Amino acid sequence: MRDIRLTRRHSLALPALAAAATLAPARARAASAAQIRREVTSAEAQLREMDNTRPLFEAARAVLIFPRIVQGGFIIGGQYGEGALLRGGAHQGFYRIIGASFGLQAGAQTSGLAMFFMTDAALEALQRADGWEIGTGPSVVALDRGVQANISSTTLTEPVYAITFSQQGLMAALALNGTRIAPFQPE
Repeated sequence: MRDIRLTRRHSLALPALAAAATLAPARARAASAAQIRREVTSAEAQLREMDNTRPLFEAARAVLIFPRIVQGGFIIGGQYGEGALLRGGAHQGFYRIIGASFGLQAGAQTSGLAMFFMTDAALEALQRADGWEIGTGPSVVALDRGVQANISSTTLTEPVYAITFSQQGLMAALALNGTRIAPFQPE
């Protein structure tokens, strides 16, 4: 009987360990600067074609785009992605997004994330040398498609808005709490 319990525990831990290993940031897997720029440029074009993103692009001081974030887990989960900050139409730096979570969760997904920084103070929080942990600085409002339909330049009052796009997989949503965004220099 004891062997069966250990086997069950180990079988439950294996998916979590596999997800953590897949999502762990490793230098060998880091994309090149050129590759990140291409993916961010493509994602920006896709975002500009989405309904009702025009007010966000017009009002934002900068936009941080992660074209592909991998998220997965079974009880213990994680997420990882690489992207770039766009300001005035130019790439202003590269960023990683890393997160871990614990709780009732299972599955895997990839998705993109765009964060629209509406104030200089919010942008400064991101650009601090040691990075930014979401939930400890300016508030971030996640916009789903229903809310996006009602945004206009007069309704944008929060420091940061986040939009997910290109979701594929079996997890319900991209969790932002407990997520850290930090600058990095790709090779």
